[in-house]
Amino acid sequence: MAPSWWGRSGGGVVGNGSGGGTPVVVKMENPNWSISEMEPAPPGSPAAAGKDARGKNARQITWVLLLKAHRAAGRLTGAASAALAVASAARRRVAAGRTDADAAATAPGESTAMRTRFYGCIRVFLVLSLLLLAVEVAAYLQGWHLEDVTASSLLAVDGLFAAGYAGWMRVRLDYLAPPLQFLTNACVVLFLVQSIDRLVLCLGCFWIKFKGIKPVPLAAAGGKGDVEAGADDGDFPMVLVQMPMCNEREVYQQSIGAVCNLDWPRSNFLIQVLDDSDDATTSALIKEEVEKWQREGVRIIYRHRVIRDGYKAGNLKSAMNCSYVKDYEFVVIFDADFQPQADFLKRTVPHFKGKDDVGLVQARWSFVNKDENLLTRLQNVNLCFHFEVEQQVNGAFINFFGFNGTAGVWRIKALEDSGGWMERTTVEDMDIAVRAHLKGWKFLYLNDVECQCELPESYEAYRKQQHRWHSGPMQLFRLCFVDIIKSKIGFWKKCNLIFLFFLLRKLILPFYSFTLFCVILPMTMFVPEAELPAWVVCYIPATMSILNILPAPKSFPFIVPYLLFENTMSVTKFNAMISGLFQLGSAYEWVVTKKSGRSSEGDLVGLVEKHSKQQRVGSAPNLDALTKEESNPKKDSKKKKHNRIYRKELALSFLLLTAAARSLLSAQGIHFYFLMFQGVSFLVVGLDLIGEQVE
Repeated sequence: MAPSWWGRSGGGVVGNGSGGGTPVVVKMENPNWSISEMEPAPPGSPAAAGKDARGKNARQITWVLLLKAHRAAGRLTGAASAALAVASAARRRVAAGRTDADAAATAPGESTAMRTRFYGCIRVFLVLSLLLLAVEVAAYLQGWHLEDVTASSLLAVDGLFAAGYAGWMRVRLDYLAPPLQFLTNACVVLFLVQSIDRLVLCLGCFWIKFKGIKPVPLAAAGGKGDVEAGADDGDFPMVLVQMPMCNEREVYQQSIGAVCNLDWPRSNFLIQVLDDSDDATTSALIKEEVEKWQREGVRIIYRHRVIRDGYKAGNLKSAMNCSYVKDYEFVVIFDADFQPQADFLKRTVPHFKGKDDVGLVQARWSFVNKDENLLTRLQNVNLCFHFEVEQQVNGAFINFFGFNGTAGVWRIKALEDSGGWMERTTVEDMDIAVRAHLKGWKFLYLNDVECQCELPESYEAYRKQQHRWHSGPMQLFRLCFVDIIKSKIGFWKKCNLIFLFFLLRKLILPFYSFTLFCVILPMTMFVPEAELPAWVVCYIPATMSILNILPAPKSFPFIVPYLLFENTMSVTKFNAMISGLFQLGSAYEWVVTKKSGRSSEGDLVGLVEKHSKQQRVGSAPNLDALTKEESNPKKDSKKKKHNRIYRKELALSFLLLTAAARSLLSAQGIHFYFLMFQGVSFLVVGLDLIGEQVE
């Protein structure tokens, strides 16, 4: 018999040997284990006697506690390693000294003058907050933090500091607190209005799910019961597919391959690859890819513009001026990183049949790299809500939403009736959608038709994308406000377009997010006479975050980072909104969102495994060669990517942490925790630790 851990001999259940004690079974089931206590021995038995039994039972519990301590130590070690890695990355950022100001010289995303002024204002607030914190700490040490201490009582105290602090209290009470409280109340009202709008959208989405509301093609509604029924009866309209791209070397192959494999008669669709690349090597590679598909029998054309007038809008406008476009009824747009399924056209084009007033059918985006890092996970939460809730509700109830710029099918007649593509803003997709809506065209959104694409993996790319997405709508609002008023659409549609679509969701949202949580909240810590209720700081934002994350339930563990990151991004969005509204700086600057091309390897291997030749004989490329080519990294002549320090975010982090320290003097618990975590969030983003990490 093997020796026992607890007695001289062991067998069977631990602790049930010659010794006594309470028998315990320890189940070691990796990675979890459990402990269960068995019934003690009956009184009078040898096993129940004396101190020896209690001692052995104590050793059993000690062993179990040691196992638990070992597991806890392992977790602490992992957390310590992660903390050291983050600290090391932060040290490298500071040592390198690369900032967003350096990046602006090569790829400007916003005006240098405006960026400098905005950053200067934040630094002034930071210096003032540090001075006020020093004053408040000195007053706290004097015992002047008590509620019964007033400016009048301090006048009886001798000393220059007491007189100065009494004067500061009078200034706060008489001059600073009233306007600050008014601004606070105004922002709270805007916050509540926007929260109600968000709640109504969620209720509309629940109603759609409950009733099973979704667009159905007339042919399928007539009894065939198949969403592709409208394209199965031999009626295949002429479709033009446009693929605008610019220096997107990482993703062009898989996107062109996916579009060329669309399940549609070859004679009834033509592909235009609209290359605006200014890099000769990239242009040559794209042209070679097009020629390869031409040899496979696909009707595909390569077009290259030397001068990028109008950016994407100019590219699309130039392509629509081709003489052969008049032979086509519909046009489909796919950006360079979009990879539609083979049945995309069969699931979208039938929705136009018998509906002459439908101008646009928009599909949903899905993301191949949503789990790549924390930044892509948080983007996925935002975009899932946008498509699942905003687009679906607006499409179902008012037949209008903002065109997403890609993965959509337009009726060419609707484009021409609306004036075609215009280069007047950086959101040409929203521009054409608004003008088509004013002409009376209806939009359909298909939540069950997905098109794969790629999310920006670096904070630099995401920041530039968000700047363009939030400055463009304000440019458009200034340009089309009079047209909305003069249009012949109904009064309520005008109200929806002006107050909900533009003002509430494009202007008020970034305004109050930045002003309320990044300006007013820290100021109320130094001017305590103006109050910001705890339910505004904690409960309403938490509720809105829960609603936002419902369309992506797997992202619930990231609900706190999501709330903090949204407030952090409010700086970029507010800056972009002001830039677009007042035409400042880079309001008209277009910066192409950088792609990593991570989706290419998995998709190409998947296509190889599925033997895509079954889809269309002779139409598939040599996918084995493509897979091999993708596995070998290409030499790129461009400059290497770097992580950078973002000065505005870093300065705001110190400002919020200073305000958090001030809140401790007033014992404001919720305000302290919110300011502290929000300051840490700004610090992480300011040191570029949230997205892709470049070694």
